[in-house]
Amino acid sequence: MPEKVFARSVVHLIDDDEAMLESLSFLLRSADLEVRSYLSARAFLDALPGLTLGCVITDIRMSDMSGIELLQHLKKRKIEVPVIVITGHGDVALPVEATKIGAADFFEKPFDDASLLASVRSALQGREGVASRFAERAEIERRLAALSPREHDVLGGLVKGRDNKQIAFDLDISPRTVEIYRANVMNKMQANGLSELVRMALISETC
Repeated sequence: MPEKVFARSVVHLIDDDEAMLESLSFLLRSADLEVRSYLSARAFLDALPGLTLGCVITDIRMSDMSGIELLQHLKKRKIEVPVIVITGHGDVALPVEATKIGAADFFEKPFDDASLLASVRSALQGREGVASRFAERAEIERRLAALSPREHDVLGGLVKGRDNKQIAFDLDISPRTVEIYRANVMNKMQANGLSELVRMALISETC
């Protein structure tokens, strides 16, 4: 049987960058959330048996154990806890992989504080968060329906973590044409950035 972890206002931060850890801790505590911090994924896993879990925020690139490996460990141990992944600018392929493994959400640095806090609150709300995600999925699917077939093709390439040149090669069109389609997709999907666009596409696929 899976190890049930009920939603409580305890957020566990994992990052080997101490400055980022302190910054995130301050942000979350300013929103009246209880926070525990770890400089490595292994330190978190070592403490796990005695922890009260609400959600986890982890950097994806860490020297000791990556965010991907952490997700794999949690999945293997059947620990049901929402994990929010933080990724570096332009590093799309890894968070896409993380979402497919089971990450609840991901944010690209520099991220919007309000959006991150909203994601954390959704993760901590349990059933209310699930209902919210279904409503979000319906809105995303409405926007996806407005895309042309070629715009869907370009979006598919972005979800796979490919850049404009790779997508252009795959679709046998010019990189400039890909840029135009990509801009159209961003506009129709009302995405503020590539990470948000990919997140929306993955929500539609996995919810």
